[in-house]
Amino acid sequence: MNIKTIKKRIVLTGGPGGGKTTALDLIRREFEGQIATVPEAATMIFSGGIARSTVNSVLKTQQTAIYHLQKHLEDIQRATFPNSIVLCDRGSLDGLAYWPGSNDDYFQTMKTSLEEEFARYDAVIFFETAAKSGESIKSNNPIRNESEQAAVALDDKLQQIWSQHPNFNLVNSAESFIKKVMFGINTVEDVIASYK
Repeated sequence: MNIKTIKKRIVLTGGPGGGKTTALDLIRREFEGQIATVPEAATMIFSGGIARSTVNSVLKTQQTAIYHLQKHLEDIQRATFPNSIVLCDRGSLDGLAYWPGSNDDYFQTMKTSLEEEFARYDAVIFFETAAKSGESIKSNNPIRNESEQAAVALDDKLQQIWSQHPNFNLVNSAESFIKKVMFGINTVEDVIASYK
C-alpha cells in the first residue's frame, strides 16, 4: 500500500491554557466525517480517580500509563475510522515535558525514540499557552492545577520537543482564539489535501 494512502494523525498540543480542547471540538465539527478525535489521555486518568503526584517514582508510573493510553486511544480511533484523519488532544511525546528524569530515560522506559514518535504524526499544531501573553489560564477544568508561571515553563518544554517535528505549526498566544481555530482548520485542510 502506498504510504500516501494511509491517513495518519495530527497532534494538537501546547502548554496548559492554550485553548486546545475547545479548538479541537470546533475543528471536529468543521470536518464532520473526515476526522476522528482522540481525547486527552492525562485528563482521562486524573479525572478517573488517580491523584496527581510530585513523587518522582509515581510521576514516572503515571506518565508511562498516560503514554500507553494515548497510543491505544489513537489506535482505537484509527481502527474504528480507517479512512479518517485522527486528530489528537496532545500526543505521545507530551509526557516528556512532565518526565522527572532525562530524555534518554523516557525513551528507554517507553521503548521508543523521538523519530518513532514523530513518524506517528503528519503534523503538529502547537497552541501556545495564553499565560505567555499575560492572560489568566484559570478554567473550569478541575484537573488543571498549573500556575501561569508553571504553564509557561511547560509550554517552553513542549515547544522545544515538538518544534523538531518536520511539520510543526506554531500558533502564537497573542493570536485571537478565532484565528487559532482557523489556523488549525487550515492545517487540517493541508494534511487532507496531501492525500489527494
